[in-house]
Amino acid sequence: MREQVEEVLEKLRPFLLRDGGDVELVDVDDEGIVRVRLMGACGGCPSSTITLKAGIERILHEEVPGFKELEQVF
Repeated sequence: MREQVEEVLEKLRPFLLRDGGDVELVDVDDEGIVRVRLMGACGGCPSSTITLKAGIERILHEEVPGFKELEQVF
């Protein structure tokens, strides 16, 4: 599952970089919980929750079988 998550994040990375941010994969556990850290402009952005839930989490649900939840690590 980790490889699939990394592939999704690589697809999304250009959009984050365009806005001065980035995402780092911290962990993928056996229960399908993915932990990421938003960096750069995304780390302190008031819209970071929307980026996580409406963007990254939605696509992970669509493309990664077994994915359950996305958590942000600070």
